[in-house]
Amino acid sequence: MAVEGQGGRMVGALFLGFIAGVVARVLMPGDAFRKMSGPVSWLVSVGLGLAGAMVGYVIFTLGFGIGDDDIVDWGGILSAIIGTLIVIPIAGWLLRRSNRAS
Repeated sequence: MAVEGQGGRMVGALFLGFIAGVVARVLMPGDAFRKMSGPVSWLVSVGLGLAGAMVGYVIFTLGFGIGDDDIVDWGGILSAIIGTLIVIPIAGWLLRRSNRAS
């Protein structure tokens, strides 16, 4: 899916982050963010998905040389989901650790 222009790239990145965040949170049972609901839950999904998409991009495209620079394609979605599955436990650990310190 070709997305033109800077605004289109931003929309594509948000869309990719949202899809990756939602799918990864469904696949990851009992994450630290499970009790959230409403707009906060949606924002957490987008944030985790965007972070995961960056991790997936670094691992697969920069690290292994697999993939391309398209914002939304099947390989990009898959690497973003895998990246988000890596980010969720780390973010959950940090969240639990900061709650204990308070």
